[in-house]
Amino acid sequence: MRRYWLFKSEPDTFSIDDLARSPNQTTPWDGVRNFQARNMLRDDMKPSDQGFFYHSSCAQPGIVGIVSITAAGYPDRSAQDPQSPYFDPKSRTDNPIWYSVDVKLIRKFDVPLTLTALRNAESLADLVILRKGNRLSITPVTPTQWSHILELTNSRR
Repeated sequence: MRRYWLFKSEPDTFSIDDLARSPNQTTPWDGVRNFQARNMLRDDMKPSDQGFFYHSSCAQPGIVGIVSITAAGYPDRSAQDPQSPYFDPKSRTDNPIWYSVDVKLIRKFDVPLTLTALRNAESLADLVILRKGNRLSITPVTPTQWSHILELTNSRR
C-alpha cells in the first residue's frame, strides 16, 4: 500500500530546482537529524511512496512539487563523512544512526501551494505540518489529505 509524505527543505539549502538539476532528477534525502523523522525514513518509507516537496523558512513557504521514493531507507552516508555538515562521529558503518531515502522529482508546480492556502483549507485542518509547534522535516500525509492537496494544486494552474 502506497504511503504519502511531506518533505520540508529550506530552498537556500536544497530547493526543488536543485532536485531538478540532480542526475536523473534523483537524490538522497539526507541530513535528517531528528529521531522521529529518522524512524520514518528507516522503517516506513518504501519505493513508490510519494511525497510533497515543501519549501520552508523562506518568503513564501509552501508545497512546490511532488517526489517519489525510489530507494527505501539506508544508512545516511553524510553522517559518516567528516567533510559533511551532517557528519556525526557516533554514526558508524557497523552501527548507523541516521538514514536516507532516495527521492525523484515527479512534478514541479507552476504555482506553489502556499502555507496560507493550506491553513485556509478546512479539509486539511489535521495536516501535521499545520500543527502548532511542529518542526519535523518529514511528516506523514493521509491519502485523503493527499487527494485534497492535489485538488488544490490543480485548481491553481
